[in-house]
Amino acid sequence: MAAARPPLPPKSRHSANFLPLSPAASSRHAFRITRRPLAPHLPHSGRMLNQIGARLEHYMDLLATRQKLVASNIANADTPGYKTKDIDFQTEFQNLIGIAGGPAHATPHPIDAPGLQVKNDGNNVSMDREARLLAENALRFNLASNLLRSQIRSLRSAIQEGRNG
Repeated sequence: MAAARPPLPPKSRHSANFLPLSPAASSRHAFRITRRPLAPHLPHSGRMLNQIGARLEHYMDLLATRQKLVASNIANADTPGYKTKDIDFQTEFQNLIGIAGGPAHATPHPIDAPGLQVKNDGNNVSMDREARLLAENALRFNLASNLLRSQIRSLRSAIQEGRNG
């Protein structure tokens, strides 16, 4: 006989469902979050928003990966023999959304940053380059979050018009 699953929590107005994991899961990690479509009653618009939202989400994930790599590079600026890591942003984004011709993959592959001057200790971290990447990343992240916010605002406006009209 199968063990009884924990009861599902009540549904909320938010865009996430909480589904139970296995009965053996600890009570602390007994639920995982799954996403529901943002606008299931709007077949075309919902699909379009989901595609745009998914691509923005992938873009922001890549930005977060690059941010971690830049932080690691800065932390290792004085480590002898450390080689600067980065990602080929454009190629990784195309791979992530599946338009580069190959299969889509979820994890970006860090590479050694080419063309950097190597110091006597074998380290090639350039603090000027890393500071520039931090600023560039912040601008890109702000742009992506503003675009996502405007998409959500447009959807809310359409829903309000549908309720009132």
